[in-house]
Amino acid sequence: MRFRPHRLLALGAFFALVGGLDAASASAYLFWEKPNFSGAPVKGDEPGIGLPLAGATEKEIRASLLWNMRAGLNVAALQCQFSPALMTVANYNDILKHHAVELNDAYQTLSAYFKRTTKGARWQVALDQYTTRTYNGFSTMHAQIGFCDTAASIGREAIARPKGSLYLTAQNRMREFRNSLVPTRDGLFTERPYLAARVLPPFDKKCWDRKNRYRDKKCPLPTAANTGLALR
Repeated sequence: MRFRPHRLLALGAFFALVGGLDAASASAYLFWEKPNFSGAPVKGDEPGIGLPLAGATEKEIRASLLWNMRAGLNVAALQCQFSPALMTVANYNDILKHHAVELNDAYQTLSAYFKRTTKGARWQVALDQYTTRTYNGFSTMHAQIGFCDTAASIGREAIARPKGSLYLTAQNRMREFRNSLVPTRDGLFTERPYLAARVLPPFDKKCWDRKNRYRDKKCPLPTAANTGLALR
């Protein structure tokens, strides 16, 4: 069958449209409108990102940051299997294979940190406690949907990273990963300024005429600013 040029262009536009619809439906798989969990890039020693490592070097801080992200993706692989479409298990396994060298180096760096800062043979216990607490820090129930959706997105980005640059994903998205652990509603149902500003009018008789028309001059409607309603 021979296609004319204009038919080929139309066919290409059709498949582009279908592809765009697939991408849109995928992004709205768990949310109608995904909540905004975004945050600024981090170095790794900021409050709320991971367990503090006293006296850690920049290399050790980076290793800790990378290990934090790995722990979060591991927890997601276990907790997010209710949604196979997120592929958190398959993506996590692919990340371990693709970035094995960088992840192993991070683990060795952390091991060296605890050997350096812990007396005697207890460094292994200290490392195990650090690892356990890091994993527990990603356990969530009420924020599970937001966490799983974010973990899936981070996992996809991590797989696409060239070997040796996984830490960039950790730096750019760990704040977002942590933010996703805070329970929140679907973005479609969060307050809007025009909704927050709507208030019921007073029902005093002086505010209404005989035809039930509201008298603005006698009873000015309160605004969001003077009623304490927060605008988002």
